[in-house]
Amino acid sequence: MDELMGTQAPPRRIQDPVEALTVFEQAWSELTVLRRPVPAKVDWAAVESGLGTALPPDFKLLTELYPRLVVGDTLFVTSPQPGNEQAWVEATLEDLEIVEEWCEYAELDPPVQAFPAPGGLLRCGTTDWGDYFLWSTSGDAAAWTITVATRGGGWWHYNGGLVQFLSGLVDGSVEQWGLHTIRPTITGHPPTSA
Repeated sequence: MDELMGTQAPPRRIQDPVEALTVFEQAWSELTVLRRPVPAKVDWAAVESGLGTALPPDFKLLTELYPRLVVGDTLFVTSPQPGNEQAWVEATLEDLEIVEEWCEYAELDPPVQAFPAPGGLLRCGTTDWGDYFLWSTSGDAAAWTITVATRGGGWWHYNGGLVQFLSGLVDGSVEQWGLHTIRPTITGHPPTSA
């Protein structure tokens, strides 16, 4: 039986994507070695059309400035890369089957549903242990929050955006309920000068 473990909230929700990314970079100074010298040109119109929804501005900025991130060799932040947008959309939509199954088994009050249901859950990251990090797609994309579904059956919510959530995992202000410990080490591909 799956259960809701609770809700965590930052002291202040960071709405501005530039501020959220700055806080993330300050929490994790090693991250900046992966920062692209020039923002990537992601075809957001194709991505959002393929998904049928806008995406959060903090995620879009993170994607443009950084390659796919792996936090602590465990947490994978999925993101469309230039030239790979359609494949990312397809993989994200395919994952909805898993999200839907997990939602069906979860005995949460209120119940959760997979996207595209109103307020439905849409994958934004995973761990190598099989945990899912999901956007709760209620309202404007800039106001989406995070829901964590652990492989062990625990669910919890974080009342902030994805980049602020990642900052909290790195600086320890977000408790890792039901997750294997995610340590703030970074892997990725350093930017090229081209």
